[in-house]
Amino acid sequence: MKVEFYTRPNCGLCDEAKLMLSLVQEEVPFTLIEHNIEERDDWTEEYGLLIPVVKVDGEVVQYGKVDYVTLSKRLQKIT
Repeated sequence: MKVEFYTRPNCGLCDEAKLMLSLVQEEVPFTLIEHNIEERDDWTEEYGLLIPVVKVDGEVVQYGKVDYVTLSKRLQKIT
């Protein structure tokens, strides 16, 4: 499973979300692909107000405040 994580530098919520992703990854195997939205204008436009954003197979599964329980349940359903 491929999980995309849209983030930006110096983002506290993004740091918390990355920690949650790491914890969930211990239970549910997946490949994490991290995208810095500041690298592309289209990412900044689409996700700038939503970050952090977690997408699985092209579908947004969580954004903003990413929590362990919700993320874990969503990823377990997909596998």
